[in-house]
Amino acid sequence: MSNKSNFFSSFATAVAELSGRPFTFIAALMLVLLWAISGPYFDYSETWQLVINTTTTIITFLMVFVLQNSQNRDGKALQAKLDELILTSQAANKFVGIEKLDEGELREMSKTLAEKAESVEEKADEKSDEKSGAEATSG
Repeated sequence: MSNKSNFFSSFATAVAELSGRPFTFIAALMLVLLWAISGPYFDYSETWQLVINTTTTIITFLMVFVLQNSQNRDGKALQAKLDELILTSQAANKFVGIEKLDEGELREMSKTLAEKAESVEEKADEKSDEKSGAEATSG
């Protein structure tokens, strides 16, 4: 099972990399233009329309899963890096794993952090005011 998972991850990474390149966009645009130009040759038939509709639907459907796989792995890797930074710094270790909290708990933690940030900002402003006041009296 792990071998299949690794294959899909490698495949998803390669497809995500390839799909984000300018060449891929240009190739897709050229195919759409070729399809549009071929319209008169097929009398704009239902089959002619079905070709582009079916093709784009299948590609879009498959790309959702491929790109979601890449996005999930990127998110997990980023989260692991952030957890490592938290653990090796003097930051509060309570933030490790907060991505697993429910929406309410995340909102509460965000509110608490915003209040702390305001408090720190006020203290910094006070120190700045004290410093500029001391410089004015000594000058």
